[in-house]
Amino acid sequence: MFDHLIEQNDLKNVFLEYNVGERDLIFIKEQIAGPLAVSRDQAWPYKGRDQEKSFLYEVVANKRNGIDVDKWDYFARDCHHLGISNKFDHMRFMKFARVINVDGRRQICTRDKECSNLYDMFHTRSSLHRRAYQHKANKCVEIMIVEALLKADKYIRIPGKDGAQVKLSETPEDMHAYTKLTDHIFQQVLYSQEPELEEARTILRDVESRRLYRCVGQTRPQQGCLISQDEAPSWSEEIVTSLTEEELGAPQLSPGDIAVSVVDMDYGMGDKNPIDHVRFYDKSKMDNACRVRKEEVSQMLPETFAEQHIRVYCKKRDQLSIDIAERCFIQWCGDRQDRLKKPKGGKSSAPELTPLKKDEIEKEDEASTSAQPPNRHDSVRSRLSL
Repeated sequence: MFDHLIEQNDLKNVFLEYNVGERDLIFIKEQIAGPLAVSRDQAWPYKGRDQEKSFLYEVVANKRNGIDVDKWDYFARDCHHLGISNKFDHMRFMKFARVINVDGRRQICTRDKECSNLYDMFHTRSSLHRRAYQHKANKCVEIMIVEALLKADKYIRIPGKDGAQVKLSETPEDMHAYTKLTDHIFQQVLYSQEPELEEARTILRDVESRRLYRCVGQTRPQQGCLISQDEAPSWSEEIVTSLTEEELGAPQLSPGDIAVSVVDMDYGMGDKNPIDHVRFYDKSKMDNACRVRKEEVSQMLPETFAEQHIRVYCKKRDQLSIDIAERCFIQWCGDRQDRLKKPKGGKSSAPELTPLKKDEIEKEDEASTSAQPPNRHDSVRSRLSL
C-alpha cells in the first residue's frame, strides 16, 4: 500500500528534495511491519537503520514489548469515545524514557518506579478488548458483516489496475482496487436492488435494526489447553449433532444456523508478561538497565496474561431454535470436559454457581449483623425509657 501511494502520487522526487532516500522508505515500512525479510543467519534483521539505532524501532510498533505510540493513540481516542477511563499517563512515561545499551543493543528504558504505570497501560488495553473490541455484541456484528460481504463477493466488482474488475476478496492483491474499498461498500450492498444481493442485503438490514444473532452461551478452555482458530469452522456441525432429534423432541438445527467465535484476550504478547521484556533503571545507576519482577511491584497483579473465550451464536431468532442451540451447546461442552469448562450465558450459567451450605449462610448472616453500626434511634428510645 505504501509503495502504491508513492507511485500513484509521484512522491519519489518530492522525497528526494527533502533527502528522504530509498533506505528511509525501507525504514518507514519496517516501522509498520517489522523486518521485511528475516534470515536465521542475520544478527540484525533490519535494513532501514543500523543496529546502533535499534531503539528507533520501539517507537511506532514495538515488537519487543508492545509499548509504543500506536497504543497510546488509540487508548486516548477510544477511551474518550467509549467513556472508559484511561489510567495510563503517556506523558509521564516519555518524561522518564531513557535509551540504554542492553546486551549490545540500545533499548528504550524507563524508571523502576514506573513499572506500575506500565501495568496500568496493559490493563487498559485488556479492558478495551474485553468491554469493546471483543464484546460479544461487537463480535456478533462483525460475524454478520463478514457473512454479508462473503455472500456479496461474487456479485460486486471494484475497478482495479488496467481497468480490471476485481472481486471483494481479491482486492488485497490489487492496490488500485484496494484503495477504493472504503466503508461505502456497506451502503452499496445495503441500498442495492439486485436480486442476487438479497441475502447480503437482509443481513445488513438486520445489523442496522439491531436484530442480531443470539449468543446462546460461552465457555473457556481448561487450564493449559489452547484452542486453535482453525478448529472453529468444524464445530458448528459438531454442536448441532450433539443431541439427536429424539433427545431434543424437535428437528435438529443445520450447521449454517450456528456461528462459533474463538476470542483471544491477552496483554499483547500471548501468554507472556510484556513487562518481562521491559528494562528499567534506578536513579542512582541511570546507565544500568535491569528487570523488575512482578512480585517486586505488587502481590495484586495478574497471574496469567492470556485467556480464550468460545462463543456460540444462533442465527435463528425464534425461541424454540434458541433453546435447541443452547441445549446442544451445553451437551457439546459436556462431551469435551477434558478441554472445555462448564458453559455460561443464558440458562447455562447456573452450573457455574456453587451453592452455599446452610451453616455458611448462617455465618454470613451473623457476620453482617455484627458488622452493622448501632442505630441512633435505638439509643434515643433507651434514654427515653429511662
